Amino acid sequence: MIDVAVVGAGRIGKIHAANLVRQSGTHLKYVSDINLQAAQELATLHGAQVAEIDRILADPSIGAVLIASSTDTHADLIMRAAAAGKAIFCEKPVDLTLQRAQACAEAVKAAGVTCMIGFQRRFDPTFAAVKRRLAAGEIGDPEMLIVTSRDPGAPPVPYIKSSGGIFKDMLIHDFDIFRWILDDEAVSISATGSCLTDPVIAAADDIDSAAVTIRTRRGRLCQINTSRRAAYGYDQRFEVLGSNGMLQAGNHRPTEVTASTAGNVSYDLPEQFFLERYRAAYAIEVAHFFDAVVNRIAVLTSIEDGVKALELAEAATLSWRQNRTVELAK
Repeated sequence: MIDVAVVGAGRIGKIHAANLVRQSGTHLKYVSDINLQAAQELATLHGAQVAEIDRILADPSIGAVLIASSTDTHADLIMRAAAAGKAIFCEKPVDLTLQRAQACAEAVKAAGVTCMIGFQRRFDPTFAAVKRRLAAGEIGDPEMLIVTSRDPGAPPVPYIKSSGGIFKDMLIHDFDIFRWILDDEAVSISATGSCLTDPVIAAADDIDSAAVTIRTRRGRLCQINTSRRAAYGYDQRFEVLGSNGMLQAGNHRPTEVTASTAGNVSYDLPEQFFLERYRAAYAIEVAHFFDAVVNRIAVLTSIEDGVKALELAEAATLSWRQNRTVELAK
């Protein structure tokens, strides 16, 4: 039995807590959050105790810590948990600065603990099926990846101000998908953006619409288009063009019912929020994490993957701000 602590009792902390208590061989012992009411509510729901970080890390029975707190706490918690010898699951991003994220990776390596970063899209059944079929050679050599990533609406402005910007907060998932699907690394990145949905986002020194082009070491191309406003729902799609064909991963809908009448053919709009869209992915990634801890296998989304995605996010931010292509180490 692995005793586990969840740090962060917000919406994603609640999702992870609910998924981990369903895992055989795991026990949610502690919940921690600066919002004591939220921590107590989540702890009560799952029969856990509320505790502060010092108590959690000092408890020898705790085998793993799930970090779902605000981004500005991630790096410190990763390094402290690693030093305490705990297995770590941490939501993205590792940190808002590349230097500190690299320091976290070094701390994890030195401690020899399992550390997984929450890039849940790799665990989405549809996306994972594309990856398997691509690896099996169904469309030959991949040549181009086109990613569409659009939210139904922007988060609150206070969140935007502390998020690190759209490239570190939102597109970081797409940068991870790019590396995973093409199994390649970027040599150059060009990003542009605008504020088209709400002027208060521009006042927060951010953008809500972006277009990114990446060239890889093997000469492959990736294009990512992103918006914080899609009136029709949560729009998450990508397609891979290969030498022998194309693979596409489409949106998920609440039901797959199609209505055909004399007037039109209609079906459900896409899922409305990421928590619904990636419901299965969140459960699968938590199961994968504990499988890796118990069986001492490599995690699919390592802290090194978190560092690489953040490197691309920083380069994209620089490209947008300086209106130029950024060259990366080959």
